[in-house]
Amino acid sequence: MLELKNIHAVICDNKKEILKDLNLTIGDGEVHAIMGPNGAGKSTLSKVIMGHYSYKITSGDIIFDGKNINDLETYKRARLGMFIAMQDPTVIDGVSSIEFLKEAISEKTGEKVNLYSFIKDIEKNIKDLNLRDDMIHRSVNSGFSGGEKKKNEVLQLKMLKPSFIILDELDSGLDVDSLRECCLNINNYLNENPKTSVLIITHYPKILSYIKPNYVHVLEDGKIVKTGSHELALFIEKNGYTGIKEMVEE
Repeated sequence: MLELKNIHAVICDNKKEILKDLNLTIGDGEVHAIMGPNGAGKSTLSKVIMGHYSYKITSGDIIFDGKNINDLETYKRARLGMFIAMQDPTVIDGVSSIEFLKEAISEKTGEKVNLYSFIKDIEKNIKDLNLRDDMIHRSVNSGFSGGEKKKNEVLQLKMLKPSFIILDELDSGLDVDSLRECCLNINNYLNENPKTSVLIITHYPKILSYIKPNYVHVLEDGKIVKTGSHELALFIEKNGYTGIKEMVEE
């Protein structure tokens, strides 16, 4: 589904290189996790995949469903089925969540939204996520708690039905119950859409006990230095990244 080939990427403002010859292949229906110390380039990776304007690919290719998307704008990537649950979800004053979702679905499908099905789906998903009924009529993320913002990201995910999902530190700012609810909803979505692929970016292995990864990658200094199973995440929790560095050097 997604292939990153020898990606080098810089920050547009100062030309500082963040990603350095990064390679990653994610197949249909696979769950991959990216872990690494602060400043390793994890969130930069998610933004580069989604075409964020603050970053520029200087060499390498991003291939999605067999197509090079290096020069594709973010909204066009979203139309292809790519989705990111953001680390710090944006507040959009003056735009209600229900109108935001309705317009987003219409843009993605190219068709007018069937209001009956739309309302039925959104009411079910709000209930599944244990969100308040009135939140869909408020401005997007305005006045939401940290947990509500993250649940709202999952709500958008379930309504937009992407084929490729990036979870950029979904677990940050979530209590145990909220994390469990978010992950349960994501797992239900994946069970219903088994070809959907996921890239989880996280510091901690807790989320990986809910959403089981096929592969765990360690990112350091802009490149992947180690790949393993879920056991690698547990090793990091116990030994830290210093232990990984020693393994790599050996």
